Amino acid sequence: MHTDTERCVRAVQSKDARFDGVFFTAVRTTRIYCRPSCPAVPPKPENMDFHPSAASCQRAGFRACKRCRPDTSPGSPEWNVRADAVARAVRLIQDGVVDREGVPGLARRLGWSTRQIERQLLAELGAGPLALARAQRAQTARTLVETTGLPFGDIAFAAGFSSIRSFNDTVRRVFALTPGELRARAAEPAAPHTPGVISLRLPFRTPLEPSNLFGHLAATAVPGVEEWRDGAYRRTLALPYGHGIVALSPRPDHIACRLSLTDLRDLTHAISRCRRLLDLDADPAAVDDRLRTDPLLAPLVGEAPGRRVPGTVDPAEFAVRAVLGQQVSTAAARTHAARLVTAHGVPVDDPEGGLTHLFPTSEALAGLDPETLALPRSRRATLLTLVRALAGGDLVLGPDTDRAETRARLLALPGFGPWTTELIAMRALGDPDAFLPGDLGVRRAAEGLGLPGAPAALTARSAVWAPWRAYAVQYLWATDSHPINRLPA
Repeated sequence: MHTDTERCVRAVQSKDARFDGVFFTAVRTTRIYCRPSCPAVPPKPENMDFHPSAASCQRAGFRACKRCRPDTSPGSPEWNVRADAVARAVRLIQDGVVDREGVPGLARRLGWSTRQIERQLLAELGAGPLALARAQRAQTARTLVETTGLPFGDIAFAAGFSSIRSFNDTVRRVFALTPGELRARAAEPAAPHTPGVISLRLPFRTPLEPSNLFGHLAATAVPGVEEWRDGAYRRTLALPYGHGIVALSPRPDHIACRLSLTDLRDLTHAISRCRRLLDLDADPAAVDDRLRTDPLLAPLVGEAPGRRVPGTVDPAEFAVRAVLGQQVSTAAARTHAARLVTAHGVPVDDPEGGLTHLFPTSEALAGLDPETLALPRSRRATLLTLVRALAGGDLVLGPDTDRAETRARLLALPGFGPWTTELIAMRALGDPDAFLPGDLGVRRAAEGLGLPGAPAALTARSAVWAPWRAYAVQYLWATDSHPINRLPA
């Protein structure tokens, strides 16, 4: 997009918020960069440069606008849609891999050399992996400075900086303000600090329809790991440096997020997981525009635009739950999962009461006695094969996963058919084009709309919805009265 100058200029002049995070406007005369919807008077077209990322603007010597705060834009939806190695690299950087493992660790995960990664990311985003990670650290630091009362030294290390000096230098360079000035300028005074607890806002592109998103998470919640309480979805998180508990509440223009962490270095990773869980970097305008072209889907889209695809905070956990949910009701799947959690999950303390465990790891489940599972014999074999493949590294699920290769590996496992594989691709791998033509709810909805009910015919008919067929599934599911489609009271 950033190479289409005429289109970018039109978006800036119309202050089109749909393009926030898709590209950034750098103003040569002021040396400031903005999001397309910046409320300031648009600069003259001849003074505009366009960049694909905030890191690219910062690398070119531009500072973030203090009015529109472009560094807080939702992430580009391009990296969720694309499945190539560059997109996988971006998702890993968003997940904090460079901060934890460095560029060599990123290279190992992708099977590239560090030189290849640098060259490819520079070509597509205008910045290398270190610059992209630095931009993310700066935004994390700003969030902590403005929304918490944490000492700046604690913020520096929580955001991933190696020293307080580098934290101070980066904040001054990116925002043209010191950390103290950033805190003083905050719209609201920082809340009294509770150790390990951080409250922040997660931005998204409007519209966002919360009913199926939070309804699905609440209706399928595993007791002890997840719950719906006081208008918020709460769950435990297993994180690289410790564990945490998150509470997520829908608001008209953001998601309220309250994180309790045992180690603040996990903040970036936790935010990334929450954004993937709620599909907050999606482009609802692009999705809905495509689906509206089908006259049979158009009324569903018009009734509740902006549906998201519920994701997961842990792809391996979701794969286990997908197997437990094969050919059983939602309630039965929750019961099976709760038994595993009680027997093999790690206990945690929840000051508010309802949450008791982390979901068990694949390693913990790999050695369980199959006779203790209240499942059909074939399902036991499927579950044990899955967790052993995950524990042994033969199967990897995560933001760096090659979707096509992973589909093939899943289908090769005993007991894995198209429904389970596509469900994992949709919710654990974040594939926006995953499709479930054999799902009973999808087939019923399709037949009710006059679409083909047979899986092969429905798959052929769904070609016009690509690459957003996972979102079409959400609209089809929403025609049913199942609790997954209703925002809990």
